[in-house]
Amino acid sequence: MGKVIRGLSSSAYIGIIIIVAIVVGIAAYYAGSMSAPKTVSTTTITQTTTITQTKTITKTVAATPTTTTTTTQTTTPTKTTSPSPTPTVTVPPNAPKKLAVVYDIGGRGDLSFNDMAYLGASKASKDFGLELVEVQSKTEADYLPNLRSLARSGHYTLIVAVGFLMTDAVKQVADEYPNQLFAIIDGYIPDKPNVLSVLFKEHEGSALVGALAGMVAHHYNCSAVGVVLGMEIPVLYKFEAGYYWGIRYGEQVYKQHTGENIKPLNILWTYTGAFNDPAKGKTATEAQLAQGACIVYNVAGATGLGIFEAVEEAAKAKGRDMGPPFAIGVDSDQDWIKPGFILASMEKRVDVGVYKAVERALLYYAGKIKKFGGVMELGLKEGGVAISKIQDLETFLTIAEQAGKKINKTQIIEKIKKMRSEIPQWIWQEVDKLADTLKTNPDVEVMGLKFSQIEKMIPLDANEIKQIRQQLGVPTG
Repeated sequence: MGKVIRGLSSSAYIGIIIIVAIVVGIAAYYAGSMSAPKTVSTTTITQTTTITQTKTITKTVAATPTTTTTTTQTTTPTKTTSPSPTPTVTVPPNAPKKLAVVYDIGGRGDLSFNDMAYLGASKASKDFGLELVEVQSKTEADYLPNLRSLARSGHYTLIVAVGFLMTDAVKQVADEYPNQLFAIIDGYIPDKPNVLSVLFKEHEGSALVGALAGMVAHHYNCSAVGVVLGMEIPVLYKFEAGYYWGIRYGEQVYKQHTGENIKPLNILWTYTGAFNDPAKGKTATEAQLAQGACIVYNVAGATGLGIFEAVEEAAKAKGRDMGPPFAIGVDSDQDWIKPGFILASMEKRVDVGVYKAVERALLYYAGKIKKFGGVMELGLKEGGVAISKIQDLETFLTIAEQAGKKINKTQIIEKIKKMRSEIPQWIWQEVDKLADTLKTNPDVEVMGLKFSQIEKMIPLDANEIKQIRQQLGVPTG
C-alpha cells in the first residue's frame, strides 16, 4: 500500500484525504443523531421563535378503516399572532415528519376550542415543516381507535389529543406505545414519561370577564348575570369559580368607584350537558334572560353559538343594534360572531398550548431537553389566558374565514369599537388592573375568599365548587 501512495501525484493524495474526512464526518453525524434521551418529567417551555417557510401543501385522505373519523393532512400556513418558534428549533433527522391532532366531539368549525387547537397546530406545521394530520372524533367511542391507529404507524413526532374527555384513552394508548409522544389539552396525566398535559388557568381569565360582567351589569342597572356551560366536568368548575369570584370583585370595585349602594347581582348557572348543541345553549340562555340576566358567559363550546343567537334576538326585540343583553365569548376571541352583542371573550389560548407542545417534542427529539412528559400550565403570566382586545381580532377573524364565513372585517371592528366606547373606560381599565394584580398577588380577597384559595383547591371537585358557590352567594343547585 505504501508503494501505491508514493506513486500518486500530490493532488491525488490530497483528494484521498478529503474523501476519508467526509466519510468519517457523516458516520459521526448519524451516530450522534440516534442518542436522544428517553427520561421524562415536568417542565415548562416558554421559548418563542420565527422560521419562515413558503411551501404550502393541502390534501385530504380517507379515514382509517378501523375508525369512524375523517382525516385531513395539511401544511397550509395560518396567519396568526400567536407564538413564533426559536431559530434553534427544527425537525431533527431522528424525528418523524408528521404531526397529528385528534379533535374532541365538538370538532372543527366550533369557532372556539377545537378551532384554536387547529390554529396552533397549523402554525407549528408551517414553522417546523411538519405534515399535519387531523382526525375528527364523532363519538367518545372513536377516541381509542383514533389514537391507536396514529400511534401504531410510528409516523408522528407528536399526537395531540384535544380535550379532557380523551384522558383515559390517552393513558391507555400511551402505555401501549411507550415510544410515541402524546400531548393532551385539559387532561391531567402527570406521571407518564411520554405524555405532556397542557393545562390552563381558566379561573384567572374567567375572573377578568367576571369582573367586567359585574361592573357592566350594574352600569346598565341589571339584576342578574349568568353562565351557560357544557358537560359537567372538573375543568369547567375552574371557569365557574373564577367567574363568580370576578363578579363579586367587580361589584366591590363598582361600589368603591361610584359610591352607589348596590344590591348584589343574582348569579345564574346552567349545565347543558353538551358542547355541540346550539339549540340547548339558546334555550338555557333564554331562561336566564327571562330571570333578569343581562350578561351570559359561554362556557359550552359550539353550544354557545345558541347563547349568542338568544342574546342578539333579545336585544333586537327591544329595538337595539347592540347589547345589553350581552354574551361573553370563550376560548377564542368570539367578539366578531355577533359584533356589538358580545361584550368580550375569555381567551383560552389552546393554540399557544398546542404550539408549545410541538416545540417541546422537537427539542426532546433533538436532545436539547432530557424530559418530555409532565405538566405545562399556562395562565396570565404565560399568555395562556387573557381577555379579548380589539387588536386580537385580526387573528381570530382569520379563523372565521378558514371556517368558510363571509365577513366584513372593517365593519365588524368598527361596531365592536363602538360598543366598547359606550361603556365607561374606567371599567375596562379596572379589568386590566385586575389582570396585572393576579399575576403577582393572588391573595386579593372578596367576600372572605382569597383568589389564591381557589387556586390551592384546584383541581376542583363537585363538593368544592359547591362550597365556592355558597361562599360567593351563588345558588348551589
